Amino acid sequence: MEGIKNFLKRKNIEISLKRYGIDALGAMAQGLFCSLLIGTIINTFGAQFNIPALTNVVATINDTEYTVGGLASAMSGPAMAVAIGYALQAPPLVLFSLITAGFASNALGGAGGPLAVLFVAIVTAEIGKAVSKETKIDILVTPLVTIGVGVLLSAWWAPPLGALANEVGSLIMWATELRPFLMGILVSVIVGIALTLPISSAAICAALSLTGLAGGAAVAGCCAQMVGFAVMSFKENKWGGLISQGIGTSMLQMGNIVKNPRIWIAPILCSAITGPIATCVFKMEMNGAAISSGMGTCGLVGPIGVYTGWVSEITEGTRAAITGLDWFGLLLICFVLPAVITPLINMVCRKLGWVKDGDLTLDA
Repeated sequence: MEGIKNFLKRKNIEISLKRYGIDALGAMAQGLFCSLLIGTIINTFGAQFNIPALTNVVATINDTEYTVGGLASAMSGPAMAVAIGYALQAPPLVLFSLITAGFASNALGGAGGPLAVLFVAIVTAEIGKAVSKETKIDILVTPLVTIGVGVLLSAWWAPPLGALANEVGSLIMWATELRPFLMGILVSVIVGIALTLPISSAAICAALSLTGLAGGAAVAGCCAQMVGFAVMSFKENKWGGLISQGIGTSMLQMGNIVKNPRIWIAPILCSAITGPIATCVFKMEMNGAAISSGMGTCGLVGPIGVYTGWVSEITEGTRAAITGLDWFGLLLICFVLPAVITPLINMVCRKLGWVKDGDLTLDA
């Protein structure tokens, strides 16, 4: 046993909640943002402002056409895997080999691709670290073992993890069949949680074609998480944190949530409030691209999706005009209410001693 401990220490393999649940998750959030999320933002802005450089096809691979944003989104699996490997302090040959493992696990995982990447990349990276520099032909052994393990684990684990993520999607679809009030709560809370978790809420919404009233509730839930975390953590993270979470991703808080799950109470309760307000009071629908339902304020894609839906309805003749009430509801649900309600609920959590100074601090 002592020999195993010494080997793990020598290989910098630390089996701990901090290493896997905080370091790896935090890095993965950055990898996801630098690929899928930023790609979607680029595509959205290109389409909205008619920027040819962002809407033109720049590459065609196996009959699939890619824009700049499309190329970024296509690299989400490798980006997340390499980010995880970097957090686990993997040596270069292991780190570069994780590109293949990330691509395989994300592709085979479907809507649950990011969740599959998390598990596969962690195990693959640690096994790669274990064999690294143990032979005189390390240049061959380490990539072969790392890629081999990564692909095998992807084939084994990614499909069921993807199915698990799709179960979340099925629950969302079930919620859309209920009355607007209860549906607003369930969809808003579930999609909002999915946005912050290491699963792709955007991919789930896209796979389910989640639009309409349910899409509006999803937008509300995502905005509650992003704007909520951004504003209530302003004391710790200042303007950089406000921007990175408010128009970036609330997944950046996942490491802190693992350390203290109670910091999640305020954004979740806020989404339970804004969801039914969206569906019952303002009847806000998201009839733009379905992926926008799961993006929230990330690059302002969620609100822009609601707006593009309005424009499409006017073109189709199903909507006469965009009213002041429409704009008021959109601003209230996506920005104002999350910025007000979440910090107020968090104040109660602080008074109860559930949340303390520093619990929401992001790593620099």
